[in-house]
Amino acid sequence: MAGGSFTTGTGGVAKARAEQYKGRVTVHVIIACVVAATGGSLFGYDIGISGGVTSMDDFLQDFFPSVYKQKIHAHENNYCKYDNQVLAAFTSSLYIAGLVASLMASPVTRKYGRRTSIIGGGISFLIGSALNASAANLGMLIIGRIMLGVGIGFGNQAIPLYLSEMAPTHLRGGLNMMFQVATTFGIFTANMINYGTQKIKPWGWRLSLGLAAIPALLMTVGGIFLPETPNSLIERGSKDKGRKLLEKIRGTNDVDAEFQDMVDASELANSIKHPLRNILEKRNRPELVMAIFMPTFQILTGINSILFYAPVLFQSMGFGRDASLYSSALTGGVLAFSTFISIATVDRLGRRPLLISGGIQMITCQQVIVAIILGIKFGENQELSKSYSILVVVVICLFVLAFGWSWGPLGWTVPSEIFPLEIRSAGQSITVAVNLLLTFIIAQAFLSLLCSFKFGIFLFFAGWITIMTVFVFVFLPETKGIPIEEMTFMWRRHWFWKRILPDATDGMVKSSKESGDAV
Repeated sequence: MAGGSFTTGTGGVAKARAEQYKGRVTVHVIIACVVAATGGSLFGYDIGISGGVTSMDDFLQDFFPSVYKQKIHAHENNYCKYDNQVLAAFTSSLYIAGLVASLMASPVTRKYGRRTSIIGGGISFLIGSALNASAANLGMLIIGRIMLGVGIGFGNQAIPLYLSEMAPTHLRGGLNMMFQVATTFGIFTANMINYGTQKIKPWGWRLSLGLAAIPALLMTVGGIFLPETPNSLIERGSKDKGRKLLEKIRGTNDVDAEFQDMVDASELANSIKHPLRNILEKRNRPELVMAIFMPTFQILTGINSILFYAPVLFQSMGFGRDASLYSSALTGGVLAFSTFISIATVDRLGRRPLLISGGIQMITCQQVIVAIILGIKFGENQELSKSYSILVVVVICLFVLAFGWSWGPLGWTVPSEIFPLEIRSAGQSITVAVNLLLTFIIAQAFLSLLCSFKFGIFLFFAGWITIMTVFVFVFLPETKGIPIEEMTFMWRRHWFWKRILPDATDGMVKSSKESGDAV
């Protein structure tokens, strides 16, 4: 059956039925979202663990002896203690592997379901954790990091989609942020583990890396018992199973409107043979722009430079080893707490207000103030005084707080909820790939940038935060309360995007022809 008659031709359904959606938050939804979001802890754990491990003397002596000697003797330039591209490659190799894996995950997620990608990601992460914990040489260590990257590529591609599709429309933002909660909890947990294991000589770093197997195991086992999403079941031809599951997770039999939207969207989705090619069409231009720019801006806040290298960064500022790990653990705790602020407000205040206010606070509280303090008070061979050190930690915590309620969770939430079904897996793959590409670049370049730019690195990030805050104000419409299958109507109401999108009737004719050809 051709599905063109059901579509707008702009990548969505023909009728806005949002007011007819019924249902409530059921136990099934909550359990499924909690288990799925546990995968976010893998992403967070690795972000938090790598920076602490790379500051441990035992780890450096085993794998990077030249960096260890440089750290001990580099009194002449505090900013360049850890400037080593091979050391940076230990952190960044995971993310380039994740980039490739996220593109591979798109067809898997579409053809075999969200659960398959979640389980596959968990298994890959288990293998990577084992290799890292038992690493006898640098090659084994890097291969382990690559396996971790494959796990993150699959998990980050599938989990945000899973959460968006399982959540009821009016609570989608909050439930989707369970991924970010798990991510921040993973970061905080990693920082606390590093604080303890750096005192275990000489194998504490092995324990830090090996404990990643715990969230990986939870993700794998949880994925086995998770239900598939109704959207995925319907898209793959199991309409009856999809409807029964939809009734179960919504707690009502009155799901006709939402079910029909899913059926309409799935018929169009199945008529598209090449989703990655399809997303490049003009009718999907707004979604493509957001899939690229939202993750790009999320990374260019500079948050990963704080989270990856917090112990290294604090030591470069003159903090002692224990003090630097303690300070990084504090920032991890602040990040975890701030995510709950976003969960409590995102479906009431909306996405745009949080993104804009968070951007303003990040510019003011960290990037500019920290740059001024370091520029004036932190010279080539000086250490910050105790009072200024405390001020730096406080201001960085305020930066992390703002990121945690804005670009941290919403950098994932907004892209995961705007794609029509026929390009959803492809769009999410682009989002994850861009995120991991920028993460790789920052992870690989940050230590060199810190050495070259010194305090100016924070002004560099401040400029990007200014650009992204303006971008949201001008180009991002509010997605609060809009059903995931009806996002196309939102773009056609926006003052800018309605001028870019093709005429809906033209798109309908084209979509009908494509669907007929596919049949």
